Amino acid sequence: MSTRYPFTAVVGMDDLRLALLLNAVSPAVGGVLVRGEKGTAKSTAVRALADLLPGVPVVAGCRFSCDPASPDTGCPDGPHEAAPADTRPARMVELPVGASEDRLVGALDIERALAEGVKAFEPGLLADAHRGILYVDEVNLLHDHLIDLLLDAAAMGSSYVEREGVSVRHAARFLLVGTMNPEEGELRPQLLDRFGLTVEVAASREPEQRVEVVRRRLAFDDDPAAFAARWADEETALRDRIVAARALVPQVVLGDAALLQIAATCAAFEVDGMRADIVMARTATALAAWAGRTEVTSEDVRQAALLALPHRRRRNPFDAPGLDEDKLDETLEQFKGGDEGDDDPDPGPGKGPGGGGGVPPQGEGPDAAPESAGSDEAPAPAPQGPGGAGERAAVKAAEPFRTKMLSVPGLGEGAAGRRSRARTEHGRTTGSVRPRGALTKLHLAATVHAAAPHQKARGRTGPGLVVRRDDLRQATREGREGNLVLFAVDASGSMAARQRMSAVKGAVLSLLLDAYQRRDKVGLVTFRGRDAEVALPPTSSVDAAAARLEQLPTGGRTPLSAGLLKAHDVLRVERLRDPSRRPLLVVVTDGRATGGGADPVALAARAARLHASEGTAAVVVDCETGPVRLGLAGDLARELGGTAVTLDELRADSIAGLVRDVQAEHATRRAA
Repeated sequence: MSTRYPFTAVVGMDDLRLALLLNAVSPAVGGVLVRGEKGTAKSTAVRALADLLPGVPVVAGCRFSCDPASPDTGCPDGPHEAAPADTRPARMVELPVGASEDRLVGALDIERALAEGVKAFEPGLLADAHRGILYVDEVNLLHDHLIDLLLDAAAMGSSYVEREGVSVRHAARFLLVGTMNPEEGELRPQLLDRFGLTVEVAASREPEQRVEVVRRRLAFDDDPAAFAARWADEETALRDRIVAARALVPQVVLGDAALLQIAATCAAFEVDGMRADIVMARTATALAAWAGRTEVTSEDVRQAALLALPHRRRRNPFDAPGLDEDKLDETLEQFKGGDEGDDDPDPGPGKGPGGGGGVPPQGEGPDAAPESAGSDEAPAPAPQGPGGAGERAAVKAAEPFRTKMLSVPGLGEGAAGRRSRARTEHGRTTGSVRPRGALTKLHLAATVHAAAPHQKARGRTGPGLVVRRDDLRQATREGREGNLVLFAVDASGSMAARQRMSAVKGAVLSLLLDAYQRRDKVGLVTFRGRDAEVALPPTSSVDAAAARLEQLPTGGRTPLSAGLLKAHDVLRVERLRDPSRRPLLVVVTDGRATGGGADPVALAARAARLHASEGTAAVVVDCETGPVRLGLAGDLARELGGTAVTLDELRADSIAGLVRDVQAEHATRRAA
């Protein structure tokens, strides 16, 4: 077994370490979501937590980690009456982003179930994680069908595996810990709410602290065992403190005054449902136990709010997570009860200056890091874009609206999503095929039909059906896939006229919101002046696309051909990287071509035909306004082999036939 980096050797990241420790003290808190930029040791800290957890008593030989004190009556390995007990280390089970459904929930041998009538079940990762930690790195990239299974298990505390009427159930209660880089996309709200706490991490901007991080990492890489031995005493002390805090949790009193503050805070910040109140109560109780106290204080409630509420306040994917601390303090002060002992000069062992239970002190172990006096926040990026005469400052986007769905014609085989038709693992059954590998989705009728003609030759004498491997049929299913939606946005001077750019940005923002809901990748190409640029390479983060769009200035000529060629380059590279994900090109322009060569109109038409020759589905959002319209966007759409739609028609209640038009025009073009 490889040596893990010690938890106490992690430099900085006080909020992250505190959130993880609170879950170790009270697993009922509900897990942690760690958001932050790449390379900030998110995974290192999470993996280090497992070595601090106390051992788990289990029924000897049970693959599902049943508790000897109260074994699961429905355990597939049961019953466990008078079974011997054993103690094993707490597990941290990692769920890979690309895991299959069978790997997560377990696999049932359908062939044996049909032929022999036995439940031959191989446990999955949910069974391994029972009474431990289920860790998902890059949780925001997890496929939808795996997220659905996680949600079901987290809600019910058990996992069900069903195959054609044969089912197995086992307990699955685990601490869910996920890490993610927001630049790669956001989480579905349902899964986001399942994480009890959330923390934001960023690399320190203090040179001294960064030096200490590098020094410790190099020392660990040179000799992991020796480095871990140097921190063994601190690890033992922290492990003992977790055990003591766990024992103290049942004795902690959550008074009416603290409960009122919790309820008032959740109401003041308008969080949905009651889960936030419950998580705050459990977190405040764990904070008190971690500090060695038996009563919850206002400071515990404040710290609990900072950890439990930010991710529950988002109303759409473009809202930045966070909490107004001034408003929080006002609410707590308004509903503060009597003397809670906050003026106690002895804050308790390990209580940090930030309130609540605090975190392990950083200055007491070997190679203690210098304290950071500065901010860890990264400076806001400056607006990007090509310069040029006549450049106008970025304008604010109009309010987004619900758009009509744009889809790619035909039947794809891309990643599961909610936009275009595709062959998927989930959806309605459309037929059957012979399985190429392990059977996952049995088509029962097709299997029986294949086996029936051979029963006499196989010597069948009883009521049971004699089924062989060659008889099994895999169900083929049709669902929806996510696409690559590439926006090519005209940011020239003509788009800035009559304040059109605000409406244009509002429309693109609406389409980005639609892409988020349909689990698409998005990219952004802009063109103005003399050239085009990739403002955002294809990514799963619609937040990043919205931020780049907001900063987009306007001005200069309209190099339409350059924008279309740049979009073609982006799509060409993406076809090599992800050939199964089909693209949808959305060109937002008034159709004018006034830059890019001696004959800009002809060059734009030639670039458009290049997309059409490769079968790229395209929609042109016509931004032309005014009483006299040239119809140039419609001409561009015809060259692209796509369809044109005005800004007004883009609204969901205005263009009932848009999807049919896109499909009909592409069908006509392909037939020709």
